[in-house]
Amino acid sequence: MQVFRGLPPLSARPTTGCALTIGNFDGVHRGHQAMLALLVNEARHRGVPSCVLMFEPHPRDFFARRFGQPEKAPRRISTLRDAALELARCGVDRVVVLRFDNRLASQPPQAFIEQVLQQGLNARYVLVGDDFRFGAQRAGDYPMLDAAGAAAGFDVARMMSYEVHGVRVSSSAVRAALAAGDMAQATALLGRTYSITGRAIHGRKLGRELGFRTLNLRFQHARPAAMGIFVAQVHGLADKPLAAVASLGVRPTVEDAGRVLLEVHCLAWPAGLSSEGGYGRCMKVELLHKLHDERQYGSMEALREGIAQDVDDAVSWLAAAPA
Repeated sequence: MQVFRGLPPLSARPTTGCALTIGNFDGVHRGHQAMLALLVNEARHRGVPSCVLMFEPHPRDFFARRFGQPEKAPRRISTLRDAALELARCGVDRVVVLRFDNRLASQPPQAFIEQVLQQGLNARYVLVGDDFRFGAQRAGDYPMLDAAGAAAGFDVARMMSYEVHGVRVSSSAVRAALAAGDMAQATALLGRTYSITGRAIHGRKLGRELGFRTLNLRFQHARPAAMGIFVAQVHGLADKPLAAVASLGVRPTVEDAGRVLLEVHCLAWPAGLSSEGGYGRCMKVELLHKLHDERQYGSMEALREGIAQDVDDAVSWLAAAPA
């Protein structure tokens, strides 16, 4: 899969055009997956590449910051890396990530159609959701896009909401499930266990001092949808997944910088991996069960005892979990 930051250069734009869908695809949940399956099928039928147009930052994040209300930005389910991995898994040929800035926010709908969809991407088929809006002030909608397509010679289709057991699948619903620590509901909405991927980085080595060695992954956004202490499963360190305890958050006991880290302590370190062998490796961490929210401990000894209890609770949960 090809990924472009900004509109592809002229030399990389397929002369045959593309089948395109537009959205943020945060989480790439089952509703997204159904839309992508339709897109990929249509692209193959037409003999053109399938393309996803995304925006970074999230438009709601952009406007929240513009108006000085960062707390109104949506909590992020996935990093751009994880979203791209899932889009590739769904069979998408190319992803275009446009920077959402003042210029794009103020672009009239007709200009967006002409400059981005037609000139920038050479769209021949455009698939959108039932609530799709675009352009400055969200003035563009499906009827406008459909009329523009009829006039310019590209097809436009709309996909209605996707439901699971009567619940509309949406990024908002996934965020709500993760915020509540309902990992089973998140799994049902995502169609897979919620996970975060990244390369293990060096930290302050505080875990070693406490007796619980950890590997750290950065979460690129300041407001993750899931936060707290979890029973986890780690892929990428051994031939099989490793049971672990993971902390996703800002580490209130030991740090005041506010940066978000995913810290992972494997319950059993792989025999063939050196103590430094995990760093730099690309890992996928599945969050299976939430133990509790982050806690601020009064001392390092209290923190050590808290981690030890988390490990015991994780072992108990794993022993009771269905095979």
